[in-house]
Amino acid sequence: MTCEELVELVTAYLDGALDPETEQRFVEHLELCDGCEIYVEQIRRTAAEVGQVEPEDLSAETRDRLLEAFRSFPR
Repeated sequence: MTCEELVELVTAYLDGALDPETEQRFVEHLELCDGCEIYVEQIRRTAAEVGQVEPEDLSAETRDRLLEAFRSFPR
């Protein structure tokens, strides 16, 4: 698995939605790639933190900045 493939699959991995073979390849890549291991941990922490925030708790400016960041994220 390449780093690019891992990035594409990280959400499915964290949701436990990968098939066993793909999950095994994902985990094997993490064991070999420190950069991807750090990336997955950052995504895991971000999801945990954002999951605790209610949309109405955000100011309009913060909400707009977050939406812009997600829209401009490279795919």
